[in-house]
Amino acid sequence: MRRLTTVLAGACAAALFAVMTVVLGSPAAAATLVEVTSFGNNPGNMRMHVYVPDSRPASPAIVVAMHGCGGSGPGFYQGSEFASLADRYGFVVIYPTATQSAGFGNCFDTWSDAAKRRGGGSDPVSIASMIDYVERTHQADPNRVYATGSSSGGMMTQHLLAVYPDVFKAGASFMGVPFNCFAGASDFPPGSSRCTGGSMDRTPQQWGDAVRQAYPGYSGPRPRVQLWHGTGDTLVPHSLLRESIEQWTNVFGLSQTPTSTDTPQANWNRSRYADASGTVRVEAYSIQGAGHVLPQSGMALRAIEFFGLTTSQTDTTPPTAPAGLTASGTTATGTGLTWTASTDDTGVTGYEVLRAPGATGGTFTRAGTSATTSFTDTGLTANTTYRYQVRAYDAAGNLSPVSGTVQITTQAGGTTGACSATPTVQSQWGSGYVIHPLRIANTGTSTINGWTVTFTLPAGHTLTGSWNATVTTSGQSVTVRSVSHNGTLAPGAATTSVGFQASRPNGDTALPSGYTCA
Repeated sequence: MRRLTTVLAGACAAALFAVMTVVLGSPAAAATLVEVTSFGNNPGNMRMHVYVPDSRPASPAIVVAMHGCGGSGPGFYQGSEFASLADRYGFVVIYPTATQSAGFGNCFDTWSDAAKRRGGGSDPVSIASMIDYVERTHQADPNRVYATGSSSGGMMTQHLLAVYPDVFKAGASFMGVPFNCFAGASDFPPGSSRCTGGSMDRTPQQWGDAVRQAYPGYSGPRPRVQLWHGTGDTLVPHSLLRESIEQWTNVFGLSQTPTSTDTPQANWNRSRYADASGTVRVEAYSIQGAGHVLPQSGMALRAIEFFGLTTSQTDTTPPTAPAGLTASGTTATGTGLTWTASTDDTGVTGYEVLRAPGATGGTFTRAGTSATTSFTDTGLTANTTYRYQVRAYDAAGNLSPVSGTVQITTQAGGTTGACSATPTVQSQWGSGYVIHPLRIANTGTSTINGWTVTFTLPAGHTLTGSWNATVTTSGQSVTVRSVSHNGTLAPGAATTSVGFQASRPNGDTALPSGYTCA
């Protein structure tokens, strides 16, 4: 690609690299922006502000809206349209404030090795904690979480979609760069950056591989991506829009040729990349003549439309409760559930399956969701009693009353074969490590239909991430259970999809021990 020569004085660059959003006025609403000072694990030392509109559904969506370098969450709240759109459409907005510095202050960390690994630490983990907090505190819908941002915030948007594909449903990146564009902190400042210097040119496969390596073994759905860039941007070159398109179309297995192009507004040139079903997975806006000044008026609305959040929020009628909940096919490690469909004035979107331990007491927590009237729960403990309930939800997030309760007791173990658990240290550093794969093998003579691994973390170690398993902790004891796609192992077969990441005191070289498999 053509190299763009950029001559910027340091102070000017810092001012430009900060979000250049047109100031649109304070959101006129009764609700107010609130700072949350204790929201969970915060390795990025970030600040959190949240805007919760007065009118919202029972289970609202979440939009994470991120500022540019030198900015702040309250500043992006004041200078963008997302809060006023939240008042109109009933979603919660999280406004993080970054505190990292790589040539400028208050930039989101998209350059460090820790930030490029799922659960590795730094800003992505802090933002994930903010999302968890809002889901707990405001009963937000974990299936409708979105990211957006400008400049450094747009870079972090693409970053989060790569590192947490199971958390975000979609993202809208304004003036961002592809995931893993920056080689390190020294590569971040304009003028010395290879990423934003105008010569960055990788193949679609290389870009796509970077995303796939951010969360090893992940095979679930990927978030949809909307991209915005001005043709006159000399700070973060417009050529990086093409690199981002190449990255995300490769991730989705799509052609580099758009399935449609149009101009929905003067100087807004839009390209869309749809899959075989017609669903637009990648959407790119090239804004003719615009510099480093996005989003402009009306663009936030386009992002919210892309997220699917502009449907009417006047629906406050919940679905009816599911009926006839029954369990069948219970084994030592799983059970099947079926129920009669709920009804709703606008249509049922899906069902939440809730599970509680024991015949009495205990708390019902989400075991999973289903778009149909059946669900298979796996990774259960042998010879153990569980209770289940189901509730329906609609597109507005209204939740039905829970169904009746069904109780099951899993079969006794010991008849489905034996297994072993063998950890491999993929990487480690002074304050943490990654175990991948945690190889689970069937060492018996009959098929395993679900497995459970236990091990012990050394004192001071904390689990920060895991994949392809259901993981619970009690003190330093960790229990890892199979999920639907890796629980069945024929004799001699093994799964290498499971892994986890942990932090430890700096300089501590100890690793987990006492692995058992049953």
